[in-house]
Amino acid sequence: MKVRTVLTAINGTTAVGLAVAVLTGARVRRGRDGILVAEGYRRRFPPAMCFTVGSVVITRRSAEWLLDERRAELLAHEARHAGQYAVLGPLFWPAYWMACGLSWALAGSYGSHNPFERDAGLERGGYPRLPLRWSSATGSRSRGGENP
Repeated sequence: MKVRTVLTAINGTTAVGLAVAVLTGARVRRGRDGILVAEGYRRRFPPAMCFTVGSVVITRRSAEWLLDERRAELLAHEARHAGQYAVLGPLFWPAYWMACGLSWALAGSYGSHNPFERDAGLERGGYPRLPLRWSSATGSRSRGGENP
């Protein structure tokens, strides 16, 4: 989307994504719909196969792998995060990490109850949909949210 690409360029988040790519030795290639793909990311953090900074999707795999039609849902998930960057700019980072903390507290998963991940599509991004750790009705711990 042209508007998303322009907004992430103006708010500086795409520049940060490109800097992350260059500083970590990832190779940047053009994707679809204004998305750039930085392939070959080798750092341990974050542990995800892909993550987005501005309009740059950074992946441990190749651009061909991410752009393959079999991963259209994953790319759509990451593109949705680019849209979130377009709206929030650099405020995305503290908001996202606070949402990760809340989700972890609620379900033991950084993504399951994170509104940014839910908005991008949990399943499309490979996140499980876990129940809350505590049942409000009984005050007891729920079975599904006990992941470390």
